[in-house]
Amino acid sequence: MGMGFRLKKHLVIIMIFIIWSIGSIFKWWNPYILPSPKEVIISAGELIKSGALIKHIAISTLRVLEGFFITICLAIPLGILFGVNKSIYDYFKNLLGFLRHTPPLSLVPLLILWFGIGEKSKIIIIVLASFFPVLLNTISGVEGCSKKLIEVGQTFNLSKINIFKKIIIPWALPNILVGMRLGIGYSWRAIIGAEMVAASSGLGYLILDGQQLSRSAVVIVGILSIGILGTVCDWIFGLLTNKFNYAQEVNNNEGV
Repeated sequence: MGMGFRLKKHLVIIMIFIIWSIGSIFKWWNPYILPSPKEVIISAGELIKSGALIKHIAISTLRVLEGFFITICLAIPLGILFGVNKSIYDYFKNLLGFLRHTPPLSLVPLLILWFGIGEKSKIIIIVLASFFPVLLNTISGVEGCSKKLIEVGQTFNLSKINIFKKIIIPWALPNILVGMRLGIGYSWRAIIGAEMVAASSGLGYLILDGQQLSRSAVVIVGILSIGILGTVCDWIFGLLTNKFNYAQEVNNNEGV
């Protein structure tokens, strides 16, 4: 059953690959538009051998991690503050609502004017893209903390700091991880867009360069690289989220 479930999850991907391979062999489409899997594998091998693919992956990953780290340092403390103190949150609600609905990539031209085409503008784009999923899920997690747990803590004369550390934060952690899981995905989308507009390195630049040189196989290698990296990040946060969700369910079932 386990094997069947794993196969089921990958069935659509396998079918797409088979259709892609057969279509390339029988020339159902122009190979200039969509090269064969063999050509893509050859291009990937050449890029790996030259070190170009590894370099672009490393640069994009570093940018994403740097921006996402800043997001965590800003969004989680603010989310906890807003979740604990709704009156403070009310002051910022309209501003945050406006910024949340502003696409980060629409700010690229302005950020380039302010900060140039260096790293700062790209990092800011990542922060803006990943900030709100982390912030809003943190607020939701803190606000949703079980009142019964807090009452139990008060019964045992726990201080406010201990209630915060031992009850509120552990309870909110699954929500925070969900926000981080969403945020890391938004970070990858944002950095690729930013690198296509203003960069001389990174996977976004690799894709744009491949398009300008009419090397569609290189474009696909870049796209697949992004997909794989994003999937790995999502898988890691998925494991963490499931682990803490399970712990929370155990507490709920025990009537805590």
